[in-house]
Amino acid sequence: MNSFREFLSESKNLHMEHIEDAIFNDGSKGTVEAIRFLESVTDMLAGNSKSSVNITVKWDGAPAVFAGVNPENGKFFVGSKSVFNKATPKINYTNADIDKNHPGGLGTTLKVALKELKKLNIEGVLQGDVMFTSDGIEVQDIDGESHITFQPNTITYAVPSNSDLAKVIKRAKIGVIWHTKYTGKTMATMKAGFNPNISKLGKSSSVWYDNASFKDTSGASTFTKAEVKTMRGLIDAAKKKFKAAGSFIDELHNSDLVSEVKIYGNAQIRKGSSSLSAADFQKRMEDKMQTAIDNLKTDRAKERKQKVMDASMKFLSKNRKKLQSVFDLHDSLTQAKIYTVRKLEKVKNLGTFIKTEDGFKVTAPEGFVAIDKPSGNALKLVDRLEFSKLNFTVSKNWT
Repeated sequence: MNSFREFLSESKNLHMEHIEDAIFNDGSKGTVEAIRFLESVTDMLAGNSKSSVNITVKWDGAPAVFAGVNPENGKFFVGSKSVFNKATPKINYTNADIDKNHPGGLGTTLKVALKELKKLNIEGVLQGDVMFTSDGIEVQDIDGESHITFQPNTITYAVPSNSDLAKVIKRAKIGVIWHTKYTGKTMATMKAGFNPNISKLGKSSSVWYDNASFKDTSGASTFTKAEVKTMRGLIDAAKKKFKAAGSFIDELHNSDLVSEVKIYGNAQIRKGSSSLSAADFQKRMEDKMQTAIDNLKTDRAKERKQKVMDASMKFLSKNRKKLQSVFDLHDSLTQAKIYTVRKLEKVKNLGTFIKTEDGFKVTAPEGFVAIDKPSGNALKLVDRLEFSKLNFTVSKNWT
């Protein structure tokens, strides 16, 4: 339905996507991949060593940091996502570069990163999330026990003060979770690979680091036979809804409408609901288009836009049932994802809490990432409702 282009502007999505949104991002091909991911995750949690996926933990760190050697000049650098800017990449080799490119709080963190991460002798370029710098470490009482804590973003991470890990963190000037490695002959042509092997990185008492690999030494995340059966049932339900949605999945994916569908989905999450309604979406689009028409100054422009709106509303009315079938598929994939997330959440390597007016409240990690071993593709497994609620209500230590 390309007439929507009259009202909508395209935006490039550079973020890792949620598994259920694969149906919007890649149509039927994405749906097949999402279902295959869920099946592989089920195999993994059932103890099948032949599973084709790895799971990593999605740490709630900030800011993102890039560090390594620029292949074009052999110099060590640090930076933010702007190191890959097409027009003017902001690559920092010195504190002076950081002062120029990143004034403020980000610059302060990058200066620590520049000094300390160079000690790791990084080959290529790594991307990670900063979990703390030494000035962000606090000692706090949680349930009557002393902990060292750090809050890089929404979640507060806590480690018992008398533990070996706490001693390591106390000595560190910076803490980073590495999750992506970039390789290539130039910065512009570098390609990303998830879950890098960091075993060959140098050691420094001033840097605490880890990768994002999911580590379950307790077996708490292993599916029982009954849980495998439940999960298989959820996946089978998604397959049936995939069949019911049919070719309209690709028609939607190939239209300009799909970007508005994703905006609508995010708006629903902010309202506290993951369910999508074709009727609700049509009303939303009608209101948005009418507002655009009302804001036009000339009758000629209004008349032209009105014709587009009439055609668009006709398309949505005609295909409301088909659109709802896609939304039902989206909901089915979400249910299967949440069932998986709940199992993965049982394993915690660091305590995760939300700071409230009444003290600390236990919470789950931000989420997880499923990485396909053969292709390297990755999709997020996140309880969007829970984390969105926290993200909008918990006060941050940064601006």
